Amino acid sequence: MNSRIAFRRTPSARSTAGAPGSAPRSRVPARARLLAGGLVAASALLAACGTQGQSDGTAKEAAVLEKQQEKKKGPKPIYGLPGMPPVENPKDIYAANRAGNLAPFMKKVKERIYVPNTKSDTVSVIDPKSFKVVDTIPVGNHPQHVVPSWDMKTLWVNNNRGNTLSPIDPLTAERKADDVEVHDPYNLYFTPNGKHAVVMASLDREIVFRDPQTMKRQHTEPVSCYGVNHADFSLDGRYFIVSCEFSAELLKVDTEKMKVVDQMKLPFEGAMPQDVKISPDGKTFYIADMKAHGMWVLDGEKFTTPKLLPTGKGCHGLYISRDSKEMYIPNRGEGSISVFDFAKNKLTKKWWLPDGGSPDMGGVSANGNVLWLSGRYDDEVYAIDTHSGVQLARIPVGAGPHGLAVYPQPGRYSLGHTGIFR
Repeated sequence: MNSRIAFRRTPSARSTAGAPGSAPRSRVPARARLLAGGLVAASALLAACGTQGQSDGTAKEAAVLEKQQEKKKGPKPIYGLPGMPPVENPKDIYAANRAGNLAPFMKKVKERIYVPNTKSDTVSVIDPKSFKVVDTIPVGNHPQHVVPSWDMKTLWVNNNRGNTLSPIDPLTAERKADDVEVHDPYNLYFTPNGKHAVVMASLDREIVFRDPQTMKRQHTEPVSCYGVNHADFSLDGRYFIVSCEFSAELLKVDTEKMKVVDQMKLPFEGAMPQDVKISPDGKTFYIADMKAHGMWVLDGEKFTTPKLLPTGKGCHGLYISRDSKEMYIPNRGEGSISVFDFAKNKLTKKWWLPDGGSPDMGGVSANGNVLWLSGRYDDEVYAIDTHSGVQLARIPVGAGPHGLAVYPQPGRYSLGHTGIFR
């Protein structure tokens, strides 16, 4: 609409009458005066309509711009455990793990697969491009896992029976120092703020909080369950869930207080919980169980009785895809890998290793294209295409390969195990 109607207004009689030296007052017919008044009213009405239209349009445009701005900014970051890097995307805590998102230090790291051989007391080093072992590093007695430090600059080999940690420099793919004495280090984690290393002392029945650099003991938390081994942290880092392999139990631990705050027995006779992993949205914990042949689905906040989702015989490890859409689940007892779709909340695929195998622990390549898994009872490592499930290679290594680490990895910091990055 046009908000203005142009017309010539007739001079008012009141404004000129009786003025000294003014021209004689003209007489304007009543009909003309009525017409002029009507035009003035129409003009005002149209102006008002135009202003209202502009106001509504501006408001709508502002609302659209505001939504676009919110979309650009994304959800507000979560500041959880004191000192922890903020969760930049609460809808996907693995957002920093996208392919190509390597920290400056990681860009200098050699691409290698580190395989701890529990019965050979060595670490086999594989070149992922040639699918060949390029080095063998002697370590302590019975190495279980190769664990990236919180700052990602050291790979700690957990020598479970040797009561030591062997440090490897990922820049050179060689030993970087002498072993560090740490009792019963079955597995190793780091609190999200980098303040503590957390040793899962399985046979000692302890969760031991240590200095992340020197590994000096800071706090020992005795546990009543048997076989503490795997864990993962909540979205805000304030607690973590721990599996107890030999007593079929789960623990909930307060990170800051370093205290067990809850405990439960799994509702399955002979259950044997293994790896633990949280969903991308931080709402659900999954716990692999090699005797229940599936994974437990747990609400970590409520810590109520979990439900069992069958996957396959000997369900053991849990690994997130680079796009956070799927989780790869090796079933060690049947030589298969189940694929869980987070959006669909169900298993969608199952890949079988040709000639069988015993897929155990491992990780996903930095570009997300290859799933690397140790063959625990077959003294080999499997490389599996994550798009097709096709086996790319079977690589002979030492005896009893277990928690292998893929390096480098995208992310901001490491929570430990074979590589949980956020």
